[in-house]
Amino acid sequence: MALPLMESFGHRAFAATKSSVAPLRMAFLYTPNGVNEDQWRPRGEGAGYEFGPSMRGILEGHRQDFSIISGLCHDKARSNGDGGGDHARATATFLTGVQAKKTAGADIHLGISVDQLAADKVGHLTKLGSLEISTDGQRSAGRCDSGYSCAYQFNLSWRNDTMPMAPEMDPRLVFERVFGAGAGGNSPEAKRRHAMEKGVLDTVLDAAKTLQGKVNAQDRAKLDEYFSSVRDIETRIERAEKLTKDLPADVHAPSGIPESYEEHIHTMFDILALAFQTDSTRVSTFLLAHDGSNRSFPEIGVPENHHGISHHQHDPEKLRKIALIDQFYLRQLAYFMTKLKATKDGDSNLLDNSMIVYGSGISDPDRHDHSHLPVILAGRGRGTLTPGGHIALQANETPMTNLYLSLLDRMGVPAERIGDSTGKLEGI
Repeated sequence: MALPLMESFGHRAFAATKSSVAPLRMAFLYTPNGVNEDQWRPRGEGAGYEFGPSMRGILEGHRQDFSIISGLCHDKARSNGDGGGDHARATATFLTGVQAKKTAGADIHLGISVDQLAADKVGHLTKLGSLEISTDGQRSAGRCDSGYSCAYQFNLSWRNDTMPMAPEMDPRLVFERVFGAGAGGNSPEAKRRHAMEKGVLDTVLDAAKTLQGKVNAQDRAKLDEYFSSVRDIETRIERAEKLTKDLPADVHAPSGIPESYEEHIHTMFDILALAFQTDSTRVSTFLLAHDGSNRSFPEIGVPENHHGISHHQHDPEKLRKIALIDQFYLRQLAYFMTKLKATKDGDSNLLDNSMIVYGSGISDPDRHDHSHLPVILAGRGRGTLTPGGHIALQANETPMTNLYLSLLDRMGVPAERIGDSTGKLEGI
């Protein structure tokens, strides 16, 4: 059995008594470029629904562990007068529900994402307030889709209107961020590194403060934002020193980015599951690939790039290959659910004590449709969710952010609104 949360680490122990409660975790998993809707969609509603062809043979073993939600939309991913750029808006809007300012310059503007609202409330309880990961590249500047900054397309998580939370794609760096260098986060090497980081931050902060009296008001505002970022890093380091835990003896840091895309995804899921298990974080986002991704999948018989064939124009062969890619990503979700379900967590398991949102900001990629989104909600939310059915919403224009309000409520996060939300989503 892997190392559980224990009282000796300063947490309210839930392993000590049978009646105690495990913490609730939240993760958001993004897949790009929509789906083959005819193959992905379930048949029927409620608990008696039938899997669509893309899910058959992949998710049967987890039928009681998740719900499929149909009828959610992201209106702010539509052009709304801004012209092209649906892929940039799809990624940017997915967790914010906010219309991205159309710019390729430094004046990006969006909104805080649901994960960061949760991190603001529960992040102080763990080493990392949130964990942002990806198996894609990272671009936070430059021009990407139709005049939108790459920051919109390559970031799911946003700390505020202008600050994306850049995800890390190297498993080794993610591992070291979560657990520290080496197998033990409390090792002398890790402690020396924390002290060095703290010293560097103090030096940089002191040097920067001397500039405040020598710059104009606009630059002082920039410095204030800089100081806020430095203080945030300092807080994370101090939290790491207090909350770092030793890892099981058989857990070792990954060596780097695997050549296989699937192995890369699995490695990231393994680290995320371990981060949840050790209560190193309770909030995470995973951008499996940015919307508009040109990744090819020769290992499953799709040598063409994903974005290219997503504009299928009802070509049967392109639709067949899109369904193969959909199945590939669903297998990754099944892997993660299996991993979480096999990990004991208090009186239950990690999947039961989690809320996992899996989906895309586009439904039919040929039309760049942002309604009727393909969304799966996995986990039992520590007994607050009722998985096992197909939830077909009466209105196909229900904001995706309504779902987020409901999840935040379960995390104990008071939020009246996020993005374009109109109220909490009931019946989940």
